[in-house]
Amino acid sequence: MHRDTVFIVDDDASVRDALSLLLSLRGHATATFASAEDFFAALQPHWRGCVVADLRMPGLSGLDLQQRLRERGPALPVVLITAHGDVSAARQAFLADAVDFLEKPFDSAQLLRAVDTALAGQRPLPPPPAPAAVPLSAREREVMGLMVQGLHNRSIAQRLGISPRTVEVHKARVMDKLGVRSLVELVRLVDQGRA
Repeated sequence: MHRDTVFIVDDDASVRDALSLLLSLRGHATATFASAEDFFAALQPHWRGCVVADLRMPGLSGLDLQQRLRERGPALPVVLITAHGDVSAARQAFLADAVDFLEKPFDSAQLLRAVDTALAGQRPLPPPPAPAAVPLSAREREVMGLMVQGLHNRSIAQRLGISPRTVEVHKARVMDKLGVRSLVELVRLVDQGRA
């Protein structure tokens, strides 16, 4: 993983999936783990990004994960989430330099702010080389705008009064011209004002 990634560690599969989807739609690369043990089994020294971890999990807790990361590295900032927050756990998390401590249910804006804060604390990677300047047509720009809003082919087709197959052709051209391989990369490019 050569770019900043949000590592989601939670024993609840539905929470992992929801957080991964939310963060991916905002242009973040994500990787999910069902336990702190799974996370540490996969952990590589070159990983960059931050960790979003549940406080209470079977085996190692979110606080245990945070402590081990501090001892072993790499220096990944941690955001803790919990349905069972208490003052003692929050204090322990902040004393160990947690970026934030969010109680479920939290709104998506809170989590996104915490992740942005965590990632901003790291040395920025140099921007990737800009793709060759190939201008998009007006229709391709319209399709791209609806893609980054998360609309599917059928919805885009209805909005623009074209067929879903034509939408697929425009999407492929947009991705090709901008040199991106995924919707996440496209969203990131748009957010950075480079598309």
